[in-house]
Amino acid sequence: PAAGPRAVRGCRPVEAVRPPVPVVDFSNAQEAYRSLRTWELARNLLVLRLCASPTLLERHQQLLQIARKLLGQKLFDKLMKMTFYGQFVAGEDQESIQPLIRHNKAFGVGSILDYGVEEDLSSEEAECKEMASYASSTERNGSSMSKSEKQYQAHLTFGDQRDSVISGAHTYFCASETKYDSRMKTLLHCIEASGKASDDGFIAIKLTSLGRPQFLLHFSDVLTKWRHFFHQMAAEQGQAGHAAMDTKLEVVALQESIAKMGIASRAEIENWFTPETLGASGTMDLLEWNSLIRCRTQLSKHLLIPNVQTGQLEPLMSQFTEKEELQMMRILQRMDVLATKAMEAGVRLMVDAEQTYFQPAISHLTLEIQRKFNVEKPLIFNTYQCYLKDAYDNVTLDVELARREGWCFGAKLVRGAYMVQERARAVELGYEDPINSTYEATNAMYHKCLNYVLEELKHNSKAEVMVASHNEDTIRFTLSRMEELGLHPADYQVCFGQLLGMCEQNSFPLGQAGFSVYKYVPYGPVMEVLPYLSRRALENSSIMKGTQRERQLLWQELWRRLCTGSLLYRPA
Repeated sequence: PAAGPRAVRGCRPVEAVRPPVPVVDFSNAQEAYRSLRTWELARNLLVLRLCASPTLLERHQQLLQIARKLLGQKLFDKLMKMTFYGQFVAGEDQESIQPLIRHNKAFGVGSILDYGVEEDLSSEEAECKEMASYASSTERNGSSMSKSEKQYQAHLTFGDQRDSVISGAHTYFCASETKYDSRMKTLLHCIEASGKASDDGFIAIKLTSLGRPQFLLHFSDVLTKWRHFFHQMAAEQGQAGHAAMDTKLEVVALQESIAKMGIASRAEIENWFTPETLGASGTMDLLEWNSLIRCRTQLSKHLLIPNVQTGQLEPLMSQFTEKEELQMMRILQRMDVLATKAMEAGVRLMVDAEQTYFQPAISHLTLEIQRKFNVEKPLIFNTYQCYLKDAYDNVTLDVELARREGWCFGAKLVRGAYMVQERARAVELGYEDPINSTYEATNAMYHKCLNYVLEELKHNSKAEVMVASHNEDTIRFTLSRMEELGLHPADYQVCFGQLLGMCEQNSFPLGQAGFSVYKYVPYGPVMEVLPYLSRRALENSSIMKGTQRERQLLWQELWRRLCTGSLLYRPA
């Protein structure tokens, strides 16, 4: 990569006396909007106000159709670029987005590129297309499944995965291998565009865009069953309810339990649990347990676990066919191609979190790529959704895994994008709701995970985290902890992330004060990005209603320019 900020990250200067951590003023409207021309201030005000109107949001699709008919395609495209599209989308292609990327970078704000094109399908079409992809999978009688198993079964009611998704999360449906290769090529072009415009950008990736969802669903089921088996053994040893990293199985007792179940002979069991896999401690934690089912180990073929419902032993991966193994390898190969290209271009990859029934597989595959590419610095970032009840366990386990294996931990912390959908699905299918019960609980979980990672950064100069939040209290909490822990913005270990077109009063003051901050930057042709914008308008309505303070600051700066004769102000 070309020399730049990324070239020195991870090398914390100790000999030089650095200035104190900058103080950031989020209430200074003039400084917050230095990067915007006056007409852009007016557009932001208009769009944010319209997005906060329930009446307009309910009818926005009909209004857009009427406008398109009356204006024609060319004028309609211009209208969109002057309003909603111009607010939330950077441009139509890799060339047209370059000016905005460079402009934001001049004010200290980087970019997370995301090709925002989605298929324009009706809900019925989306449901049929998605459910058809599971037709070849082995169906099981729902009445014989445990509650946890039901979470990893396809269901027609939730076939349209776009429903009730917030924060601009894209949705991809099952496609052919040719289509997945085509999406990979699009991401390669994104990497090239980001590398040309900046020396420290990100690219957002969804693994459902690179591989079949039925594989991710089934693999998630396998991984979850294996983890549940560990906790079942822990409960037998009197460790029920312990935090994941605090739970350690006594290997001798574990061998006795497995032998009594008739899973394998004592000789086979002893071959599984060797000093090479366990060390000399005589205990086994969840990370060591998970190592037995690594993607590339053959041992997993022979593992049996008890079915809680039937009491019978079942091969853990009995339905994990050669075809599914091939699909797994294809996903890993595509990720490998993307990571290699990103490393050459000086760009980092941000693997987005998705629904809980895909997430165990997504996290597992991401860890496989992190092991290979996060050697000198974090090239691959995993995403953790802190509205999940097990978010803290997931974060602490992965931090510890990176420590043990010697690769660089990279994470993005978000609150989450699928809350309404996840809760409705849990009720419909009859499994435990994976989401924290209240917003306060989610907020506490976010700060708990963030604090843990920041503590890790204090002792590990090669670990990095992105605080992806529009919540000003969370940003202030991060700044406060950075100062207490001695994490200076010049270390580039902590960065902040927000959506393009939102919370400029947070993003730009941070960037101008020297903090590492990024905007999530979608791009694509107007009509092809419109389905994404339409969903975002509806599903981010609750967020938009909370933009009153942002609108007040916009009015304040607009009025200041009017009173001082600065309406023709142009950012320098």
